[in-house]
Amino acid sequence: MVNSDDLQKIGTRLLDTSNLLADRFRALFTLRNLGGTEAIDLISKAFVDSSALLKHELAFCLGQMQDEYAIPILTKVLEDVNQEAMVRHEAAEALGAIGSPSVMTTLEQYTKDPRIEVAETCELAIARIRWLQKNDGSDKLEGSSPYNSVDPAPPDTGTHLEALRQQLLDETKPLFDRYRAMFTLRNLQTSESVTALAEGLKCSSALFRHEIAYVLGQMQHEAGIKALEETLSNLSENPMVRHECAEALGAIAKENCLEILKKYLGDQERVVNESCKVALDMYEHEVSGQFQYADTLQKIT
Repeated sequence: MVNSDDLQKIGTRLLDTSNLLADRFRALFTLRNLGGTEAIDLISKAFVDSSALLKHELAFCLGQMQDEYAIPILTKVLEDVNQEAMVRHEAAEALGAIGSPSVMTTLEQYTKDPRIEVAETCELAIARIRWLQKNDGSDKLEGSSPYNSVDPAPPDTGTHLEALRQQLLDETKPLFDRYRAMFTLRNLQTSESVTALAEGLKCSSALFRHEIAYVLGQMQHEAGIKALEETLSNLSENPMVRHECAEALGAIAKENCLEILKKYLGDQERVVNESCKVALDMYEHEVSGQFQYADTLQKIT
């Protein structure tokens, strides 16, 4: 059992801006894994940080914890128009991951947000909560994630690759349905499904493209490297998408990924260069054979 003193030490590691960002990420994921209200309080304190990347990850972790205690802080972040769009989007997605109907009114309000990433995320979060309500509150009924992640949409029931590809790429369909195809393709875990997913990096929605990059990173399949590199190298691409491509390359962790990431350590977009730094740390983790990315309690305290 972790005591309060140990949690506070981990929280201090997260909040100390003099620490390397990679070390702060490890502290964050340790708190996420430990869970509980005190861990949530410590994570919440970091939303005043200047790094949009870190704040984005704070919101992501709070969503993955699926603890309703985090709803007030996530709501506050979503409502704060001074926060970066990628942070507010992640707060909305986290509210959808927690899945409480109590946030529906707030999410509805921000479906008209001027930042399209935020508006689309709120629509997705609403659709997920409605889907949960229709399915007895369980997002496991149509297949669970082999990656132990809480996803913005449940996988679809179909398994025919071409039909899923068409559903993924059809921009006339609701985003929620396309996300369902996305996660089904991810769960197939084949080179063919990676190739189909990579086509999504050419779709019009930056939110959609960023999620494609995220799932390619989850799959850790080298068939996705070329498309991720092309998107990362596109300086006119939305930084939210490019950052996710960098992290995905770090997760895939092949030698050529290392060389790609090094090219963008000095990128003019802070969220991209910071993502490359964190991704290189992730790369070192993957090649080290360590069991998990989060630090052990002994190391971090």
